[in-house]
Amino acid sequence: MIITKATASLDRSSRIIAEPASPTYRRVPAYLIRRLMMISTAIVAEEFEDEDMSVSQWAVLSMVDNHPEIDQSHLAEVVSIDKTNTGRLVDQLEAKGLVERRPNDSDRRVWMLHCTSLGHKTRKRLRPRALATQERLLSCLEPAQRELFIDLMSHVVMVNEKYVRPGAGRRKPKSR
Repeated sequence: MIITKATASLDRSSRIIAEPASPTYRRVPAYLIRRLMMISTAIVAEEFEDEDMSVSQWAVLSMVDNHPEIDQSHLAEVVSIDKTNTGRLVDQLEAKGLVERRPNDSDRRVWMLHCTSLGHKTRKRLRPRALATQERLLSCLEPAQRELFIDLMSHVVMVNEKYVRPGAGRRKPKSR
C-alpha cells in the first residue's frame, strides 16, 4: 500500500514543512509515546552504561533521594514499578551501599528508605549526565517547543493519572 498524503512538521524555525507521508500508525499517540519512552530509556542507558546503574535503579535512587523517608509501597507507586520489582531494585541499591532501609517507628512492618552518603554523592555526580540525556532527547526542538511539549505531556499525564498502575494491560484494575 502506498500512502500519498503528505504530513506537515515544524522545522527549526517553527515553519511548517512538508514531509513524505508515513504509515498511519506513526500518527497513533500510544505508538508514538511507547517509541519515545524506548528512545528516552535507551539514551539514559547509553549514558550510564559505564556506571553499573540501570535506568530503573536510577529512577529508584532519584526518588529515594528526592523523598527521604519514603516507604517501599509508596516508592513503587511513584516510580510506577510493581512492588516486587521495586523491592528487587531497592535490594540492588542497598547491596551497592546507595540506599538503606530503616524500620518505621510507628509500624515495624513498613520499611522507610534513605539514601546513604554514597547514594547522595552518586546521585549528585550522575545528575548532570541524566539531565544532559533529556537535553539530547529534546535537542530537535527549539526552547519554546520544548516547554510546550513538556506542558502538553504533563497535562495528558495529569488528566489520565487514574490509569497508572504497574502491569497495566496484564492485570485487571483494582475495583474502586
